[in-house]
Amino acid sequence: MSYFHWIAGCSLGLIWLSRVLEAAIGMPKVADVSRPQWNRHPATPNGDPSVSIIIPARNEAADIEQTLRQLLFLDYDNYEVIAVDDRSTDRTGEIMDWVAATPEAKDRIKVIHVTELPTGWLGKTHAMCEAGKLAKGDWLLFTDADVLFKPDSVRRALAYAEAEPADHLVLFPRMIMKRPGERMMIAFFQSLFAFGHRPWKVADPKTDDHIGVGAFNLVRRRVYDAVGTYERLRMEVLDDMKLGKVVKKAGFAQRNVFGGDLISLRWAQGARGVVNNLTKNFFAVLSFQWPRALASCFALAFLNLMPFLGVFLAHGWARAPYAVALFSMFSIYAGMSSKSDIPPYYFVLHPISTALFLYTVLRSMVLTLGRGGVIWRGTFYPLDELRRGLV
Repeated sequence: MSYFHWIAGCSLGLIWLSRVLEAAIGMPKVADVSRPQWNRHPATPNGDPSVSIIIPARNEAADIEQTLRQLLFLDYDNYEVIAVDDRSTDRTGEIMDWVAATPEAKDRIKVIHVTELPTGWLGKTHAMCEAGKLAKGDWLLFTDADVLFKPDSVRRALAYAEAEPADHLVLFPRMIMKRPGERMMIAFFQSLFAFGHRPWKVADPKTDDHIGVGAFNLVRRRVYDAVGTYERLRMEVLDDMKLGKVVKKAGFAQRNVFGGDLISLRWAQGARGVVNNLTKNFFAVLSFQWPRALASCFALAFLNLMPFLGVFLAHGWARAPYAVALFSMFSIYAGMSSKSDIPPYYFVLHPISTALFLYTVLRSMVLTLGRGGVIWRGTFYPLDELRRGLV
């Protein structure tokens, strides 16, 4: 048993320590556009570039009015908003039309009503593709119906994107969290995201690390057209990340930035809400392959639970490498706390969030296989079509 603990502990200690050291060196290089140097307009020879802000929405009556109204008061003049009502069965479309007709809209908002979904499309990707056809902007900003924008958010992001220059820019949102369960699960998800996607490597053209966030995917129009538009991602459940993937693989410049509370959203209500939100996505992350899902569960359990178990089960110095792994994990929580509202002490809940996350992955796999597909916003998408549509 002691040999097992030395091998397992040293492996875990090296894995976690190497990643936390890499993050400690890399994360400070990720820009923060909320800082004073980005409080400016884009430095372009022809003035402020035009932006088309695209918002797909299905049954978002609770949030869409506030989102659209905030977008009317951006401190940036050269933009349009294209809101897409994707077959809503509530008052979403009615609210969109009402806001667009108000005097302050001043023809700023265009509303598209989708009544039928063509075969071979997800509702969201189809909505964004249709909006893209009408968009006139030099830049396209794809966002969600529940995202809250501060007046200077778009201006600052564009100032950075043009200064780099970048072809695709992701602005990380500030997560609004009101319950301990939300903080616990989102803290785990953020640590897993940083571990797996390495935001500090996104800008490096030599790596495969890529990124996309549904709350703020800003892409140059010519680049969006060059990678095939959302036509290429028509059956991608993970459309935001896959947009980042095709942009990066095509050799265009990709960046991600922090922005404080320039944009914010409440992603889920409670731990159960996080589980429900991720259930739709996670089997798709694993390419709808059950062996990969099971292997991932084993790897996640070993990486995230074994350090906690090992430090109690091992004896003597065999505990040391487990302690290194735990210290490294805590360091990630401490680092994340500077960019979010999650205190570092949520680290002690890491085993619980790990267990819930493993449940989510297995639940996503079982439900998808059992149903033969994914139910998203009231629409059923067959598994065979989803697999064929993977990028």
